[in-house]
Amino acid sequence: MWTPSPSRVAEAHLTTFRARLSERIGLRFPDTPTLHEFSIREMGRFWEEFWEFAGVIGERGRVAFVDAPDMRDARFFPEARLNVTETLLARDDDAPALLLAGEDGTRASVSWHDLRELVARAAGALQACGVGVGDVVAAWLPNSLPAYVTALAAARIGAIFTSASPEFGVAAVVDRFGQVAPRLLVAVSSYRYAGHHYDCAEKIRAVVSELASLRHVVVVDGVADVHPGDEASRSSPGTRPHRLLATPSGPAFSSWSDFLESGVGVRADPVRLPFDTPQFILYSSGTTGPPKCIIHRAGGLLLTHLKEHKLHCDVRPGDRVFYYTTTGWMMWNWLLGALASGATLVVYDGSPTHPTPLSLFDLVDEYGITLFGTSARYLDTLRRAGHVPASGRSLATLRTITSTGSPLAAEAFDWVYQAVKPDVHLASISGGTDICGCFVLGDPTRPVYRGEIQGPALGMAVDVFDEEGRPAAVGQTGELVCTRPFPSLPLGFWGDPDRSRYTAAYFSRYPGVWRHGDWITRTHHGGLVISGRSDATLNPGGVRIGTAEIYRQLDRFPQITDAVAIGREVDGDQRIVLFVVLAPGAQLTEDLVEEIKKAIRTNCSPRHVPARILAVPDVPRTHSGKIAELAVRDAVHGRPVRGTEALANPECLAYFRDHPELA
Repeated sequence: MWTPSPSRVAEAHLTTFRARLSERIGLRFPDTPTLHEFSIREMGRFWEEFWEFAGVIGERGRVAFVDAPDMRDARFFPEARLNVTETLLARDDDAPALLLAGEDGTRASVSWHDLRELVARAAGALQACGVGVGDVVAAWLPNSLPAYVTALAAARIGAIFTSASPEFGVAAVVDRFGQVAPRLLVAVSSYRYAGHHYDCAEKIRAVVSELASLRHVVVVDGVADVHPGDEASRSSPGTRPHRLLATPSGPAFSSWSDFLESGVGVRADPVRLPFDTPQFILYSSGTTGPPKCIIHRAGGLLLTHLKEHKLHCDVRPGDRVFYYTTTGWMMWNWLLGALASGATLVVYDGSPTHPTPLSLFDLVDEYGITLFGTSARYLDTLRRAGHVPASGRSLATLRTITSTGSPLAAEAFDWVYQAVKPDVHLASISGGTDICGCFVLGDPTRPVYRGEIQGPALGMAVDVFDEEGRPAAVGQTGELVCTRPFPSLPLGFWGDPDRSRYTAAYFSRYPGVWRHGDWITRTHHGGLVISGRSDATLNPGGVRIGTAEIYRQLDRFPQITDAVAIGREVDGDQRIVLFVVLAPGAQLTEDLVEEIKKAIRTNCSPRHVPARILAVPDVPRTHSGKIAELAVRDAVHGRPVRGTEALANPECLAYFRDHPELA
């Protein structure tokens, strides 16, 4: 569907790195597959060379990699000492580091110099509050300047940063932060979404009462601090939210501005620590039990994000990088990492479809965005509605579109090249919160094929295993696995000292091999197609079917806007039940049901055809937009649904609990 021009290939960071590596070690790397093979076979040399190429600031040490029988015990750069903020904030000039945009039209810009100053001040303020190396700093914030400043300030002094977005309810936040015992919480007093204003005061009060570890709470003004250009709305001193929330017996409260002021004159230089120092705690969705608290190492994420940005996305100094994300999704941490490549971050706060469905694409021309990142669902929603982003927009600066969160349908590939831009690198990427990075993603030097992810990430020993744990043949669907260590392998789970939960999550199926939980197929082009989560795999008559295979067949039906498929247990077997959300005015007629079944039977197999197709008003999704298939499965079977706080719309589970027609 797209082939990069010779000049684009020649100018790509990936091409430059291949040539540099070839010159330094005397081997030829004519293409990415040969480089990938080297990156697995000579893992230490690959990462050593990439450290130098990427310009990582710190003491690298003499040893790049020490292997171990258990990949979790392998070590990258065991002698290294670094502080990631020295690389993330290497620039110190007046060019914009952050361009801040609100859905209501507020705009602000923060230079590299000013961002460095804010981070230094916030780091001093954290120290003044008693926060030090290894302490946890929690942020309950929108995608905004205070979130980036807090994360960078925590990293500067060796503290651990963890975050949740403000739409999370009290139970969801306590389920997460309550496990990791933060010493300091930064929380927003209110936020805006889709034209509505939401006050968070009562939620903050409730969360603080549940977190006994807190010693200090910083309240960010949801208008003036989040939207710096909107000074007219700043709260008056007597009614600032932190004053209204403070209690005599609880932790100390301060405003964001007072917090920053307390750091003036406090020296908080970057602390260089080992490569494996914990930097972030991220959380699993919590839809299958309590959220797992995943600990990520500082050096590992820095190198991983540099590799993905520079080599796989061709991010260059001065580029404008945008990703629609919240602080509750790993793509927020991924976006933050683009600072290390010298790129400007375009930071958007609000609904992706407010005030218009194409508001995000308006930002491309406004800011000169070069990389536009979003979810597969967003692109598919625009496609189904018939929107044409190219109409009335130049999009001249746009070089790369990345899509993640769920498999990108082949029809969405068609739509991007027809309705957005014919000359753009469309990179479907996939990884997860578990690794805060990608297993498979794009390649700016190779063609894009319809419906395919271009290939495995460099340094990641990705394979496809069959039921017996053997490498699957090309065209055979199996489990996505990783057979060798990698820098962003999590340190473990918080509160799991014997690693039993860690083992159960990733290493119980294939001992010594990371099983990611995705159902995937390798193609003849060297690409990959993900069919959905393997834990939600359908199994009628013993035949394993990925749900995404069924969803892809629905893309041709404009009457259907969303869907979820589950396996219903009947007499020791499974029957596929497909729930669909209908477009306004559409009806699930017998003719439409038969058309859907025919399309699935023809393009998949008779085994894929649902036994029942039923209409529902909505489909449950997580806050990051992923379909909660396991929650639907439990609801249909009358089982308790765990982790409903992790769902953006848990109320819709009621639609699935009472369906007499399934009897």
